[in-house]
Amino acid sequence: MSTDASEATTAAAADSPKGLNRARWVGFKTIVIREYGRIVRIWAQTIVPSAVTSALYFVIFGSLIGQRVGLMDGVPYMQYIAPGLIMMAVITNSYGNVVSSFFGAKFGKHVEEMLVAPLPNWIIVLGYVVGGLLRGFLVGGAVTIVSLIFTHLPVHHAFVILGAVVITSVVFSLAGFINAQFAKNFDQVNWIPTFVLTPLTYFGGVFYSVSLLPEWARHLSYANPILHMVNAFRYGFLGTSDVDVGVAFAIMAASALVLFGVAVYFMHRGTGMRE
Repeated sequence: MSTDASEATTAAAADSPKGLNRARWVGFKTIVIREYGRIVRIWAQTIVPSAVTSALYFVIFGSLIGQRVGLMDGVPYMQYIAPGLIMMAVITNSYGNVVSSFFGAKFGKHVEEMLVAPLPNWIIVLGYVVGGLLRGFLVGGAVTIVSLIFTHLPVHHAFVILGAVVITSVVFSLAGFINAQFAKNFDQVNWIPTFVLTPLTYFGGVFYSVSLLPEWARHLSYANPILHMVNAFRYGFLGTSDVDVGVAFAIMAASALVLFGVAVYFMHRGTGMRE
């Protein structure tokens, strides 16, 4: 067989549905493996800080202040804040992993290699989201181990716990991806986590029940999506929640779908990558 014929056969195989699906799978797997390798390679920056910070929260808020607080919604205060601290770590690390990684790809110009590869934009978005999900799980697991050193965590609804942590991690991975699409420098990468994500997290019921707030503040808190995420996750462990768990999952699922659509749309437009 001539060289031209061989090349034609290879091109035809690559253009076939089976060959195209294989290429997409290889591309997706490559993004995920690269993200996982990045997380594990710099574990002292990606996993350890959240575990140390959570331990400090348990010592200061749980042991020292918690003794004065007593029970919160019928459970010891240290046990009450444990699910919130786990979820807070999942949120910040899922977001931080994707925003830093994709912006780094833009800054290093190797995002162009993905754009010219036979990969649809939704595959690229999904690959980075899975990377954020992996870091969220790894950090969440580390913080859970730290939590068990300080308190006991019963499991009332395992599937609620798993569902809440997966969808929440996906939501904030997508949010981080969109932030990275628009960011033009490293300062803009840090704006949203500093001025939006951190306040919403601290006012998201991690350290207190919204039933303690005045009525106007309680109604305002219900507009915070992180409140619903934290309470759904807490319900899975402790069986107590300040919000309707079904509504919380509906909000999380809707947020994930909308953000995924927005991220893919901006990829199609080349937002932040054609400038």
